[in-house]
Amino acid sequence: MKWFISPKALRRRGVVGMNQRNAQFIAELNPRRNYPLVDDKLLTKKLALDAGIAVPELYGVIETNHDIRNLARIVGEHDDFVIKPAHGSGGNGIVVILGRLQGQFRKASGQIIDQAGMAHHVSNILSGMYSLGGRPDKAMIEYRVHFHPMFEGISFQGVPDIRTVVYKGYPVMAMVRLPTRDSDGKANLHQGAVGAGIDMASGCTTRGVWRHQIIDLHPDTGMPIGGLHIPGWDRLLVLAAECFELTGLGYLGVDLVLDRDRGPLILELNARPGLAVQLANDSGLGQRIALIDAAIGKNGQPTAPASARAAFAQARFR
Repeated sequence: MKWFISPKALRRRGVVGMNQRNAQFIAELNPRRNYPLVDDKLLTKKLALDAGIAVPELYGVIETNHDIRNLARIVGEHDDFVIKPAHGSGGNGIVVILGRLQGQFRKASGQIIDQAGMAHHVSNILSGMYSLGGRPDKAMIEYRVHFHPMFEGISFQGVPDIRTVVYKGYPVMAMVRLPTRDSDGKANLHQGAVGAGIDMASGCTTRGVWRHQIIDLHPDTGMPIGGLHIPGWDRLLVLAAECFELTGLGYLGVDLVLDRDRGPLILELNARPGLAVQLANDSGLGQRIALIDAAIGKNGQPTAPASARAAFAQARFR
């Protein structure tokens, strides 16, 4: 995609801008009463489990500073785990522990942290340092995802995830977010991760976008980004589609991970998914959304099951 292009040309290609996203998709399709279902990761996890959708196992929750004394017990039998804020965003406040070292803990960044350091971090989470709006929060301790071997050559330290944009229950566009040294191992594009487009029909990666540049090789490993087939792609699309019934949100971002042992897991849901997926795919959301509206009606709601909606996406969005 060209980086300097007229607004008229962008509209012709179906590229959705922030104003259109906010006014037509988020404001019209996402009832504010449903936001807590995705903004609260604890609630999201419970809803997913109740619906039979796999998520990373929850080891424990710390809700007050008094509860911090339970941290050692919660992590006691686990060599690796993740600590995250229940209302965090953008990957902020997440600490990934890879293992133990002489009574201390080794973070994904390579740094060593002791029990007191972890307790201090949890206290910061509770204070709302990382939460939406700075409100008091809860700390979640959960299973650390071990990413699928296919990602080994195109990820730096962290766990890649697959962001799928779902419109009225239909998976409309997707990308793989690949951690880099710049992103400190986080799968967050704003912090320097790579976004790799995915062909919806085949589940094959296409090309990458990094720091607003089109790239073919991972900046840290030098390995090709395109041409990788994501295992179980059909099932991943169905999982993403099922999240519409889970949340009632018509414009939704679904973040999945591929665990080497447990398969696909829902990591997070987002009521305000960004638009960088268009850059990664060199394609606009607008044209695909128009096809969905033509199929179910501009003001219509999906009646087909999630599997049929996923199949529609694979057949139409090439």
